Amino acid sequence: MLWSVALLPLLLAPLVYLAGRRVGRAGLTLGTALITLATLALAGLAVANDWSGGYRWSDTLALTLDLSTASAVFALVVPLVALPVIVYAGYHESSARLMALLVAFVGAMQWLVLAGDLLTLLIAWELVGACSWALISHRWGKAEIPRDAAQAFLVTRFGDLGLYIAAAAVFAGSGGFGYTDLAALEGGLLHVAAGGIVLAAAAKSAQVPFSPWLFAAMSGPVPVSSLLHSATMVAAGLYLIIRLQPTLSDVGWFAPLAMGIGLVTALAGGVVGAAQGHAKKLLAASSSAQYGLMWLAVGAGFPGVALLHFVAHAFMKAGLFLSAGLAESQVGSYRLEDMRLGRQLPGIALATGVASLALAGLAPLGAAWSKEQIVATANHQALWLALLVMLAGGLSALYATRFQLLAFGRMSRSTREVRSDRFAAPSPSPSEAWALYSLVGMTLLLSLWWWPEAQHWMVEALGLRLPESHPWELVVSLVLVLTGIVLGIALTRRERSSASSRWKSVATGWFGLPTLIEGLATLVVGTSARLARFDDHGLDAFVHAAVMRVRSASGRLARFDDGVVDAGLHRAARLGQWLARCNATRGEVLAEGVPGSLSRLTDWGGRYARQVQSGQMHHYYAGIAMGLAAIMVLLGIGVFL
Repeated sequence: MLWSVALLPLLLAPLVYLAGRRVGRAGLTLGTALITLATLALAGLAVANDWSGGYRWSDTLALTLDLSTASAVFALVVPLVALPVIVYAGYHESSARLMALLVAFVGAMQWLVLAGDLLTLLIAWELVGACSWALISHRWGKAEIPRDAAQAFLVTRFGDLGLYIAAAAVFAGSGGFGYTDLAALEGGLLHVAAGGIVLAAAAKSAQVPFSPWLFAAMSGPVPVSSLLHSATMVAAGLYLIIRLQPTLSDVGWFAPLAMGIGLVTALAGGVVGAAQGHAKKLLAASSSAQYGLMWLAVGAGFPGVALLHFVAHAFMKAGLFLSAGLAESQVGSYRLEDMRLGRQLPGIALATGVASLALAGLAPLGAAWSKEQIVATANHQALWLALLVMLAGGLSALYATRFQLLAFGRMSRSTREVRSDRFAAPSPSPSEAWALYSLVGMTLLLSLWWWPEAQHWMVEALGLRLPESHPWELVVSLVLVLTGIVLGIALTRRERSSASSRWKSVATGWFGLPTLIEGLATLVVGTSARLARFDDHGLDAFVHAAVMRVRSASGRLARFDDGVVDAGLHRAARLGQWLARCNATRGEVLAEGVPGSLSRLTDWGGRYARQVQSGQMHHYYAGIAMGLAAIMVLLGIGVFL
C-alpha cells in the first residue's frame, strides 16, 4: 500500500498534462490540487497504519519502502507545502506542462523519502533530478534559462556520483542495498560509502562548495523555486543524512565534517544574503544558510532538531518565495530596489513580515524555537561553536530585514507616483493570496513549539532527543537577532560606499566559488583534451605502428607462403601427377610383367620336372649312382689339388 503514496501523483501527472490543455485554468488548478490532497491523505493513512511496501526485482535485488520518523515527517510536509504552491502556480502560470511536472515532482520526492534501501533511493534520486531540471528550464525559450538549468543539473549530478559509489560499496560488502546492509559494513567500505553519501547530500543541499547552483536554479518560475528550495530538492540531501545519521555517526570523521560544512555554509550564505539585491537569490542564499544550520545539528548528534527546523523552514521559505513572485508581478523585476510595495500590497506585506520574522529567528515564532535548539546542540559540542551559530542567526535577521523592507517597505510619494505611471499590474488573485496566507498560517501555528506541553507531546510522538538548553543562550541569541534587525534597517536607509560595493560584488558572487568551479571545470576539460591528444598522438600512434608492423609481417608471410609453401605444394602436386602417369604406363609393366614371368618360369619348371620323372625305378637308381660317382670324382680332384 505504501507504493500508492508515490505512484499516485507520478501516474496521474501525464493525465494532468493531457487533460490540462483542454480544461480551463480553474479545472487544471482544481485537478492538481485534488491529486496533491489525495497524496497527503494517503501519506497520513500510511503513517497512521505503519504501511510498508516491497517489490522483488530478482533473487538479489529488491525495491523496498518503509517508514521511519524522518520519512513520516517528510512524507506529510512535502504535499502539505506543495498544495498552496500548486494553487499559486495554477493561477500565476496556468501551464499544463508546469502543473504536470509539479505533480510528478511531488511523487518523486515521496518515493525518495519512503525508500527503504539505496537501490530504491537511487531510482527516486534520479527522478527528482530529472524533474528539477525540467522545472527549472520550463521557460526554455530564453537563451540563458537552459544554460542555468544545465548548470544546476550538472553540479547536482556530480554529487550524485557519490550515491552510486556508496551503493556499490554496500553491495560489495554485503551483497545487498538495504540501509541495514550499510549499517553492517566495516572498515574501508564503510568509509567509502559514508564519503559517497556525504558528497551526494552536500551537493543536493547546496552546501559549500556546491552552493552557487541555487542561483542558477532561480531561472525557474516562482512556484518551482518555492517548492524546490523549501521542502523538496534541497531538502533531499538533508533527509538523507538525517535518515542515515545513526550509521554515519560510526565513522569518526563524519560529525566534524558535517558540522564544519554546515557552519561554513551558514556563515557564507548569511553574508551572501545580506549583500544580495535580487529577491529570489537572496532567498536562495538564505536556503543554503538555513540548511547549513540543519547540517550542523545532524553532525552534532541531534538529527531530530534538524528535522524540526526543516519543518519550520519549509513553510516560511515557501511563503517568502511566493511573496517575491507577487512583488515581481507588480514591478516586472526581482531587483529589491525596484519594489517597496508596502502601501500597494498591505495584506501581502503583513503576511510576508511574519515569514520574515520567522526567518530572522525572532521569538515566539516556531522557527525561532528550532533555531535556538540548534544553538543548544552547538553548545553541546563547544561554546565557540554555539557563538558562531548565534552569529549566523544574526546574519539571518539582517538579510530577512533587508528583504522585508526593500520588497514590502514604504516608498516616498514621488516614487509611488512615478511607478503608478509606469506599471499598472493587477492585484494578486484570491487564490495567490490564499496560497501565501496558508503558508504563513502554518508558520504561526508552529509557534506552539514554545509551549512546554507541545514540546513534550512532540518528543513523545516522534521519539526525538532534544539538547539541554541554558537561559543565557536565548538571551545572547536574541541580542544578536535584534542587532541584525537594526543593521538591516540601517543598510536599507543609506547609500553604499564604493568600497562596500566592491565587497558586495565579491559576496554576491559567492566569494569566487563559481569562478573556482569554472576554473576546475576548465582544468578538467583541458586535461581531458590533452589526454585525448596524447591518446591520438601517443597511444593511437603506437597502436598504428604496431598494426603497420603486423601488416608488414603479414605481407612477408604472405610472400613466403606464395614463394615457398605454395611452390612446394605445386611441385609436390606435379610429382604426384608424374608418379600417377608412371604408374599408368611403366607401373603396369612391372605390376603385370613380374607376376606373369614368375608364372611362366613355374610352368617351365613343372614341365621339366615331369620329363625327369619316368616312373621306372632302375632309371632313378642309375641317376643316383651317376651323381655319387660325379661327387666322388670332384672330391678326389679336390684332395689331389
